[in-house]
Amino acid sequence: MSNNVLGTPLESCSLDPMTGFTREGSCITGDDDFGRHVICVRVTEEFLQFSYEQGNDLITPQPFTDFPGLNPGDRWCVCAARWKEALDHDVAPPVILMATESSALEVVSLEDLLTHSYHEQQC
Repeated sequence: MSNNVLGTPLESCSLDPMTGFTREGSCITGDDDFGRHVICVRVTEEFLQFSYEQGNDLITPQPFTDFPGLNPGDRWCVCAARWKEALDHDVAPPVILMATESSALEVVSLEDLLTHSYHEQQC
């Protein structure tokens, strides 16, 4: 059982679209996950464009890999290094802390994650 960056059990990031390196909905990682897809974000248009410009097209559907393509507002597990790179370029998307795996702290600081945390609006 993995923990999130707050030290509590890791929560699911997204089941629609299905995310995670293992495509089980959570940002859990393993030895085969060289990109460390451990930060759960709510993607923004700016982040999607930035990622595309860096050579990682998260917009275009890829049916052969069951990748639906992402839209602003979708939740997705992103590589810790890519999130840090986006942070350095002022386009880091908001982070869902409860669904961000604790190993993200090896790449980014808790302070940066807290500063960019996403809060659901209550109706």
